[in-house]
Amino acid sequence: MVSREHKRGSSLREKFHLLRSITDSHAESETSIIVDASKYIKKLKQKVEKINNATTSEQSFRESSDPNPMVTVETLEKGFMIKVLSRKNEAGMLVCVLETFEDLGLDVVEARVSCTDTFSLHAIGSSNNDDGDCIDAEAVKQAVAEAIRTWSDSHA
Repeated sequence: MVSREHKRGSSLREKFHLLRSITDSHAESETSIIVDASKYIKKLKQKVEKINNATTSEQSFRESSDPNPMVTVETLEKGFMIKVLSRKNEAGMLVCVLETFEDLGLDVVEARVSCTDTFSLHAIGSSNNDDGDCIDAEAVKQAVAEAIRTWSDSHA
């Protein structure tokens, strides 16, 4: 007959093993597994906060009366996350943005575009410059914003 304590201990070990696998922890001790789980939860909270902030800024942009497109650029480990939001979708805007990426020496690694009523682009671009020239997020943002502004002025 298996004792109640043995069943409880076995169940607890199974739960620690599950927690260890969910959090991708390599720790052996229960205390270390809990510390790793705590770090994992903090990272998840940061991701949720980042998503909420992005959603809030996009919503406030849609509700604002500013006719200019919103351009944000975030530096990633190997490239940039570029977001462009415009209240109006005009034919050729996507081509204008992609040409700017090419001029900057950025390869589009991944992109999500919506061109129905509004224009929305979320793209990950990585630098294809082999000559050692470094480009920063602010330079990418300025170049994209200026290209859109110039393009909009010439198509008004």
